[in-house]
Amino acid sequence: MQPARPAGRDAAGIPRWLALALVSLAALLLEVGYTRIVSYKLWYYYTYLVIGLSLLGVGSGAVLVAVAKPFRRWDTRSIITWFSLGGAVTIALGYLVVARIGINTIAIWDYGTRASFANVARLGVICLTLFATFIAFGVIVAVVLGRAGDAVGRLYFADLAGAGLGCLLAIPLISWLGPPRVVMVSALVFAGVAAGAAARRSPPFVLAGMVALVLAAVVVPRDVLPDVRVEDRKEDGSGAEYSGWGPVFRVDVVPVGDRALLLHDATYGSGIWRFDGDVASLTRFDTDPRALPFRVLGGPPERELIIGSAGGNEILASIYFGAPRVEAVELNPVTVSLLEDRYADFTGRLAERPDVELHQGDGRTYLARSEGRYDLVWFVAPDSYAATNAASSGAFVLSESYLYTKDMIAETLEHLDDDGIMVVQFGELDAENRPNRTARYLVTAREALEQLGVENPADHLLLALELTDDRGDLSTIVVKRTPFTAREADRFVAAIPGIPHHVAVHAPGHDLGDGLLAGLAGGTARQVEDLVASYPKDISAITDDAPFFWHFTPFRDVIGDILEPIEVLDPEDAVGERVLLLLLAFATVYAAVFLLAPFVFVRRQWRALPRKGTSAVYFFALGVGFMLYEITMIQRLVRFLGYPTYSLTVTLAAILVSTGIGSLLSGRVAGRRATMPLLLAALALLTAFYQLALDDLTDALQDQSLGVRVAVTVALLAPLGLCLGMFMPLGLGTVRVLGDDGEQYVAWSWAVNGFASVMGSVLTTILSMAFGFRLVQLGAFALYVVAALAFARLAAAARAAGAAIVLQAGEPAADAVPVGGT
Repeated sequence: MQPARPAGRDAAGIPRWLALALVSLAALLLEVGYTRIVSYKLWYYYTYLVIGLSLLGVGSGAVLVAVAKPFRRWDTRSIITWFSLGGAVTIALGYLVVARIGINTIAIWDYGTRASFANVARLGVICLTLFATFIAFGVIVAVVLGRAGDAVGRLYFADLAGAGLGCLLAIPLISWLGPPRVVMVSALVFAGVAAGAAARRSPPFVLAGMVALVLAAVVVPRDVLPDVRVEDRKEDGSGAEYSGWGPVFRVDVVPVGDRALLLHDATYGSGIWRFDGDVASLTRFDTDPRALPFRVLGGPPERELIIGSAGGNEILASIYFGAPRVEAVELNPVTVSLLEDRYADFTGRLAERPDVELHQGDGRTYLARSEGRYDLVWFVAPDSYAATNAASSGAFVLSESYLYTKDMIAETLEHLDDDGIMVVQFGELDAENRPNRTARYLVTAREALEQLGVENPADHLLLALELTDDRGDLSTIVVKRTPFTAREADRFVAAIPGIPHHVAVHAPGHDLGDGLLAGLAGGTARQVEDLVASYPKDISAITDDAPFFWHFTPFRDVIGDILEPIEVLDPEDAVGERVLLLLLAFATVYAAVFLLAPFVFVRRQWRALPRKGTSAVYFFALGVGFMLYEITMIQRLVRFLGYPTYSLTVTLAAILVSTGIGSLLSGRVAGRRATMPLLLAALALLTAFYQLALDDLTDALQDQSLGVRVAVTVALLAPLGLCLGMFMPLGLGTVRVLGDDGEQYVAWSWAVNGFASVMGSVLTTILSMAFGFRLVQLGAFALYVVAALAFARLAAAARAAGAAIVLQAGEPAADAVPVGGT
């Protein structure tokens, strides 16, 4: 490589601002693409790997620049060229490793076995590979911004603009190309930057061109890339006649006789049945549990809404029982496209029937925008964990579902006619002994009814179970805003014998026996409270503040039993919670090794840094606090925006831009004693607003168009980003003047901040599941209070040393790349 050139004096080639914007765009595409790949390959909760390890890789690249002396000799153009080329190669090879490595994460919990150790090692390889693909990006950004001089503001905005554009392009590209090819598009962009930065006809230019041609050859055709190999406990989709990636989950269609099974992220989700248009031929529904809603009503509903219509089986049942108007909403666009296009003839043009209105979108948003009242609102039975978590498979949303909260139940009841009903069906692994889902929903429904002023919820509930020996059980819960009449309850009980394997558990006016579920449905408030307290799992009611319906084991119990074996085939036996703790351990170890340990090589300079403990508190608090704010806002805004991927990309884009503007504006207020108290006061007001008014505001605007909701989201987040964006540069500007080696101190500060951010990326959801979003955001504010107190001591030390804390606009970003606690 050539010796370093002064800022702004590179030879002709791609402008730095364009190179920076393009690699930032590519890094965001890479990150979002891998969230879908990892969710498909492993399980939805492993998407934390991508977010945490991307932060770690970017931060490690910045630390590498700070501690490796050769970087000070190499010119910027050479670094952009070679690390862009290296990034393209590592991304492409990394995909092959992640996609094809075999793994069985469930076997990790068979403690002490060879399979357990082997699969921990394989998970470590996946983590290391994901981490490595982001290092080149971190190096490029750190070098370009670090040598920007007076142009840092313009370059920093290029970085943010590229990242924001990546957020906006992620969803359409995933829907069009699929995540594997989106990853290769990211590599192709890196190769293009390398070619643009290299001197014409030079060896790196030729190499970059060759790499770009190879990457283009695998991006343009559809089936050149090797497919993602799913883990051993998932279905590999062999025999699928169609596969399609979407922003929600991947769908594989496997033909089985007169129907086609739909795999959702490699687990069985729903099915499409062959239908020739002859409604009279659908007599199978006479003995199907889908008949129960119509038996209770005593006739066809005049207006019906199906939420989560999937392959259309409930639509078929509805038209068989004479429903004249069926509105069906399905979240995944791939599934909707199957009914409207590829399998339209197979399903008898079901989506085109005059009595059927098929909509693609979020069920809660659709309900909020609906006018009038319904006779039946039907929440389709989630047949697998992939189906139940389909809306939550991206990024930081683990398994929350806003469809099953007390707030959603109350909203649904308010959309019913006086005689209307809502029906929810749940698959259960063992409904007689471990009816976790049914029990929690009953408790939640009772609280929703009480919220609406109902004195005796037992009069508003019906419950039946399908009990089988080998294929899982099914519960059917019927809820009504007004009390069930004697005739309705009689019709429900009379219908049960005609449906195989079914038993009635609760109906007002009928003595159907006792047991947990009968007590939860028909008991008094005190009896229900005692049953919930005595049950071995957490089946308490859930709300929009902590909508983790499938979180049945408190983390205190998980930690207490962490060394005990679990039933690995039971996904409700704390598997997800253990995975989160495992990922937190991985994130902590990796962050310590790759962010903090490198300072061993410059330990003499590190030891000479003054006030290291105070600065560590400041930057650690910022790292965790920033992630607590960012991730909880992503989670809270899922309900408002409808798609988890919309919430992820819109929130990230808004925060990226607004924190960058805050960072650039920080130079105008640096050195003023009132700055930190004013920032803290502004943050307190924003936190109070999010605590007290955010949900009411988003609820009031839920029925607006997506464009309006996106604009409102940006407006809600911009003040937060502006405020948070000032803390980091103010701290960096202060520690820079404390010692003789300001550059080393800035690198140390970024390392601590990056370490905290990586931990915070997983810790946020653990805390949200345990305490709820509002308390976590209060915790975030408390961390910023701690940071402000630490800053006061650092600023006092700087003033005592006679140093002036003066920042040019955006200058702090010149020394390192933001890792998370910007």
